[in-house]
Amino acid sequence: MSLVSIPRQEKNQLIEDVQEYAEEQFGQPVGNITAEGLLDHILSLVTPYVYNQAIADTKRVLSDEWSRLDEELSVLERPMTRRR
Repeated sequence: MSLVSIPRQEKNQLIEDVQEYAEEQFGQPVGNITAEGLLDHILSLVTPYVYNQAIADTKRVLSDEWSRLDEELSVLERPMTRRR
């Protein structure tokens, strides 16, 4: 199972981008099947790192937000008085 799902139209554009890159950088034409295979392979290598970074970033944002909310809620606390 892939961690990323790219709509076909967008994937086709990425395949064209890979083909253009190969032609510009290496002077070699690359067919659709080869470009798609290369794209899929690169995505399988890179996606876990990007995904994990997104999770870490989300955890940091949520932690910061939780701290802010905790401070705001603390301000709303009422003092407790003891009755005798």
